[in-house]
Amino acid sequence: MPLTLSRTAQKSIETLLNRFLLDTNLPPQSGSKPFFIAGLACGWVHPQAVLALNGLEGLRVHDDSIEVSCNTTKQSTLLNASFNQHESLNALLAKVALRLKEAGCCVAWRNELLDVWADEVAIAAIERGVVRPLGLTTRAVHLHARNAAGSLWVARRALNKPTDPGLWDTLVGGLVGYGEPDDLALVRETEEEAGLFADQIKHRTPIRQITVMQRQLPEGYQIERVLSSECVLTDDCMPTNQDGEVMHIQCIEPSEIVDMLHAKAFTTEATIVIAEDLVRRGQST
Repeated sequence: MPLTLSRTAQKSIETLLNRFLLDTNLPPQSGSKPFFIAGLACGWVHPQAVLALNGLEGLRVHDDSIEVSCNTTKQSTLLNASFNQHESLNALLAKVALRLKEAGCCVAWRNELLDVWADEVAIAAIERGVVRPLGLTTRAVHLHARNAAGSLWVARRALNKPTDPGLWDTLVGGLVGYGEPDDLALVRETEEEAGLFADQIKHRTPIRQITVMQRQLPEGYQIERVLSSECVLTDDCMPTNQDGEVMHIQCIEPSEIVDMLHAKAFTTEATIVIAEDLVRRGQST
């Protein structure tokens, strides 16, 4: 659908998007160490986490890296490992997570498992609360929704959220869980955060990658693949939060969204998703 933004507003959003993309393409903190599992690069361990993990059985802390000791030492062997070998690795990573929790290195313990990625291959599972201290890659899915008139559905995060409380977000946004396909994660998050079911968003666009965010956070290093699907909600769809993680959902017209983006009312991730959409649609008109 046509996007009705002034040329000045459109240009300002392009500038904003480029700045945020640059600001989320940064190296890890000084003193961080590469994290290897069976020779596969998986993350960057924050200096505080390096100290916490020193001496933990099953880990080797070298001057220039941290390595998980596995019985399987070759990439081909690990990627084709048996169920028992994966379970052994997951058990070791559970000990890693617990050590980091005890050392106060994680912001919040979530009792949720996420995939551990080596490039494009998921090789293990780990507690969500320690992915940043270990600089592990995560995948975040967003549903970026509009109404028929072109206004954007956005959600304000609850004040008790451990990250970015009270900031505005895309209508739906969440991390892909352990062993979970991206599409299934999007449908799950949409039900939890907006009270909408699969048939109500069946005409959405295929999930695509917007960017890979790499930025320093107080608790560690964020490497996140930002994935988005766009859809137009019919007038009879009224998003309603179900899980208590959203305090307010509203449909806002684009010019006001632009002002909110410049006022830093949105999370960094949502800013990139929304700005990229506005820029792309503006270029097509």
